[in-house]
Amino acid sequence: MKTWIITTTLMIMISISQLNAGRYAGDFMAIGAGVRPLGMGGAFAAIANDGSAIYWNPSGIAQIKNSQINIMHAFLYNGLASYDNISFCQPLPNNVTIGLNITRLTVDEIPLFLEKYLVGTNVDQRINNSEYHLPGVPDGQFRSVDDLFQFAFAKHIHYKANMGWMLFEIPFDFYFGGNVKFIRRDLLDNLGTGTGIDLGLLVKTDLAPIFDLEYLGRLALGFNFQDVAGTDIAWNTITEMRDEVLFNTKIGIAVSQPVKKLKSDFVLAFDYDYVYDSTVHLGLEWNYNNIGQLRFGFYDDNVTAGVSTTIYGVGVDYALLTNPIGLTNRVGIRVDF
Repeated sequence: MKTWIITTTLMIMISISQLNAGRYAGDFMAIGAGVRPLGMGGAFAAIANDGSAIYWNPSGIAQIKNSQINIMHAFLYNGLASYDNISFCQPLPNNVTIGLNITRLTVDEIPLFLEKYLVGTNVDQRINNSEYHLPGVPDGQFRSVDDLFQFAFAKHIHYKANMGWMLFEIPFDFYFGGNVKFIRRDLLDNLGTGTGIDLGLLVKTDLAPIFDLEYLGRLALGFNFQDVAGTDIAWNTITEMRDEVLFNTKIGIAVSQPVKKLKSDFVLAFDYDYVYDSTVHLGLEWNYNNIGQLRFGFYDDNVTAGVSTTIYGVGVDYALLTNPIGLTNRVGIRVDF
């Protein structure tokens, strides 16, 4: 157990270290996977209990005890782009779970202006000769496709901390995990590829024995260290340009509280991202009798909401996000088998 305690301490120390600000080359990855997490404003690092955890906190997939498939589609920016995500998680013996997550961002019908007729001309010619003025009519269209593939591994360890003779034991659940990612960006005639590694940690405990109050729920802490080894996207251009994906730390805390009289469970979550001069995520989920869930969230001046229900054993999720460009709708399904 000492080994796991040392590992946990080191990961927490990483999370509070100073991070450099800069431009995130893999912006499309920051959109986030899944429907439930975005319905809660992206406050999911300390929850991470479905297939989307491969993105939010890969250690969380060790909470999944059945084979699970998640499928999501999002309509972005008034239909200008589509965002698709599919994940599969498979529990293995010894409290180990593996998972695969595939995410794709597609932008169709992008206007293409080749302007070949301007090659060899100078500024004076373009100003004085109307034949060289831009007509505003595209020469064609092209499609941009960004893909993210993630393979995740996670392990669950249960431990009871003995607080001394005649006292009590505090149960702890430790989840350790990580994923290896492959990035592929296809833009016109150029291709960019890169690989990266994410590491995650999730710690959960019961509040009831700590405060000696039976009605209290659970406390969870989550840490997700994205692109810890440095991730570069290399393009097949003449200059062999490389884009750097910044290292990011996600820190999350979540409190879940059952209310038996209302047949309900409430989850309040908070996440903090260090990249891009930091972002705060807040989320609230109400689960009524495991029949349906309502969610609300907030992040980066955006408001989110979501709802879920189960129909014939299939979970159906919906989320609505506000942003300056327009409303974003996400729909998804979850199947456990």
